[in-house]
Amino acid sequence: MALDNEKIIEDLKGASILELNDLVKAIEDEFGVSAAAPVAAAGAGAAEAAKSTYDVELTEAGQEKVKVIKAVRDITGLGLKDSKDLVDGAPKNVKEGLSEDEANDIKSKLEEVGATVTLK
Repeated sequence: MALDNEKIIEDLKGASILELNDLVKAIEDEFGVSAAAPVAAAGAGAAEAAKSTYDVELTEAGQEKVKVIKAVRDITGLGLKDSKDLVDGAPKNVKEGLSEDEANDIKSKLEEVGATVTLK
């Protein structure tokens, strides 16, 4: 049986945190392994988990620049010129001080139109 790695990765990208958590538990149970991070990495992960606000940075507009400008305009409420300037000036923050859910929502909207986005 051959695995389609790209399909699996795409399915994982679309999964919620709860679904991914359930998947990890099922894999741990089925194969008798643990996904626990080493102690040194766990300290860094705990600091990241404690983060309460996120900034959405447009890293690159991609091939569909017009679609990205429209998406930025919808997300920010900026005018067309300001949205274009933001996209042309990438990397730039689209929105700042968001909850994790809001940041991920905006990230997915921008990625749907071909943009490269980073959460900080």
